[in-house]
This record gives sequence, structure tokens and C-alpha cells, in this order.
Amino acid sequence: MSAGHLDAQRLEHLRWAIADDLERERYYGAVIAVARGGRIGLHAAVGFADAAARQPLAPDSVFSIFSVTKAITNVLVLRAIELGHFALTTRISDLIPEFSGGLRNQIEVQHLLTHTSGLPIIFALEPKLPIDRLDVMVEAVCTKVEPAEPAGEHVAYSPLVNHVLLGEALRRTDPARRAYRTIVQEDLFTPLRMHDSAVGLRRDLRARHVVPDLRGNFPITHPAHDASLGPNGAFLEERAEMPWLGVVSTVPDMLRFAEMLRRGGELDGARILSPATLELATRNHTGDKPNELYKMRFQKRNWTVAPAYQGLGFALRGTAFCHHLFGNLTSERTFGNHGAGSTLYWVDPEREVSFVCLTAGVMDSLENIERFQRLSDIAISAAL
Repeated sequence: MSAGHLDAQRLEHLRWAIADDLERERYYGAVIAVARGGRIGLHAAVGFADAAARQPLAPDSVFSIFSVTKAITNVLVLRAIELGHFALTTRISDLIPEFSGGLRNQIEVQHLLTHTSGLPIIFALEPKLPIDRLDVMVEAVCTKVEPAEPAGEHVAYSPLVNHVLLGEALRRTDPARRAYRTIVQEDLFTPLRMHDSAVGLRRDLRARHVVPDLRGNFPITHPAHDASLGPNGAFLEERAEMPWLGVVSTVPDMLRFAEMLRRGGELDGARILSPATLELATRNHTGDKPNELYKMRFQKRNWTVAPAYQGLGFALRGTAFCHHLFGNLTSERTFGNHGAGSTLYWVDPEREVSFVCLTAGVMDSLENIERFQRLSDIAISAAL
């Protein structure tokens, strides 16, 4: 393994491929980084933050990372398990008694991490419900959401409910009874020196923030309690606590997060997870079962429906030749997470490559898969 070697011409082709996408007006811009063995081969900002091309992107532009937030929550859940606060087999009803009764009592932490909880695929709990306060969302989930089937039967990606529950589990089992946002800051962002990352849009990050433009490609709005912030104001609220989509970050910070994972849970002396936990978390725990959400979407395009390849909180590349965000050329243990047609990171542990790409202008979910499959294949081809 020639750690750190990335072919400059292939990386320049990767930058060109993004620029070509922008020329075709597929999205507004992107910030991307590719590293091998901890050495950065490419860190580039291409294009703009907005449709009017008024705000050029910069290498340290701040993005709402959407469901990549789930990766932040998942890592802290795995850390809490290592610390003995609860276990993979702990029933969520034991941690949140209001969420109990019937099929709810079957759901364990492991089911939430693998999206096999039996809970329905829900993007919003009710129209116009402000989503920026975790306590409000926990109450709404406990009041309104029942499993659609027993836990463990299917893989059904949970856009919201699973991580409302996991974020609340972190808060309730924390020995110091800290808020979710404080746990994230003190146990992850501060030790990893992710200085430009926050739960909610921290005031000092606003000037660099890429305001999300959903472009009609997301099925719901995201209101905050402050209605003056607009229909998607939850992404602009400083005190928002949304463990499923509420983190803001930069490519350099997310590369530090990815590098911590690539190195077995440690970076620059900060130990977040153990290698044993990551080895377990990056195995396929859902067998050949498909992801029911993507099964429905893929069938509309007559695409091959592949296994979900779900680890404990991480999506995996797997072995099937299929439409995949991580490409088809990465190794089968490649793992990572993505968010709403715009954000992606992955780690290929075999080739020691870390990839982060945060983009402006949310794409249709299937077009986004095609986009990132192509960019991921180009990126891994640079690892010679």
C-alpha cells in the first residue's frame, strides 16, 4: 500500500467533472476533499452557493449537512454503548418510557441504527410543526408514531423518527444530563477540533453559511418556532437541536471526522471510538434485505434493487454492481453517510481513502445517486 499517493491528473479530472456538472446547471457548486493515508490530494471549491451566482463557494464554506447529521448522532450512540450507558440490545422503551406499548417494546437500539425498527418512513410528523426543538419532537413522536410492523423484518430508512429517539436516548442516559447539543460539542467537535461545526447555525458561522436551496426536490418544509425565518427556518436557527438533520459543518471539519473513522476511532490523540466498535459497525448487518425506501424509488427507474448493506449507523458499499453513492470501484467495506441530495462522505479502509463532498442546490435523490456514483468512481481511481 502506497499510503498517501493520489494521482494528480485523476484528481484534476474530478474537479473538471464537477465544473462540467455546473456548466450543465445540475447544481450550483461544490466543495470537495479527497485524502489518502491522511494526506490531502484535493481540496477545492467550485462554483457558487446560490442560483444567482452571487456567493462564490470557498474551501471553508459552511453547509447544512442534512442527514449526514445522523452519522454524528450514530457515532455518539456507539460511544455511549462503549461507556456502558446502554447496549445495542437495550429496548428504546426502557430509555424513553413514553415510547412504549405494543410493537414499540420490541425496538432495540440496534434496530434504530440499522433502520430495521419497523417504524414507518416519515419525513414530517404533521404539517407546519416546528422541528427545531428536540423536546417538542420527542413528545410528537411518542404521541403520534407507531410501528408499521415488528422490528427486524425489513430495512426501511428512517428520515426522522429513529434519530429523534437516539438523540433523546443520548440525553437521558448522559451522567451529567447534558443537552444533545452539548454532548455533540464536548464529546466530538471539541476533541476532534471541528471548530466550524455546530448543532444549529452558530452565530459566528452565518456569514459563511450556504443557505439550503431545496429546488423542489424535498417533500416537506422545515419550520422553526420563529416563523419569521421562513418555511425552512430550522436550518437558520442557532439553537436548533435536530439529531437527524440539524448539524452545520465544513469540508475540512468533515474530513477530520472521516479521518477519525478511517484511523479506527482516533485522530491526533483524540480517541472517540475503539477499533473493535468500528470493525463491528462497518459490517453488513442487514443481509440481502433491500432498503424499502430506495426499492420504491429504484423501481420507478427500472434500476436493479440491491441489498441495503446497512451497518450499525453506517451505509456500506457491499458487492453488488448497482447504482450506489459510493461508486462501484470502492472496496466492499467502504462506509459512510449521505444527506438529502447534496452531502456525502465515505471512507475506503482498504485503500485508505477519505472522501467528502458538500454541494449547493439540492438534487433529486436519484440524480444525486448518479452524480455521486460518478464522482466517487473518479476519486477512487486516483488511488494508484
